[in-house]
Amino acid sequence: MKTNMGKIDRLIRIIVGLVLIALYFTDIISGTIGIIALVIAGMFILTSILGNCPPYGLFGINTCKVKEPK
Repeated sequence: MKTNMGKIDRLIRIIVGLVLIALYFTDIISGTIGIIALVIAGMFILTSILGNCPPYGLFGINTCKVKEPK
């Protein structure tokens, strides 16, 4: 699996995922919306850990810095 996410993109996704989880467990969001938020948070954290976002691959997006050959 090729990495297509840069460090900043991964960090932002982890932060958003943790915020969504915190909002759910503090009962700020609940019910169906809360469950959807947990699923999104899980996807964000998983893709951040793996460094690969499948929709990025479909649309040809790559936020990794490209190393130029010397």
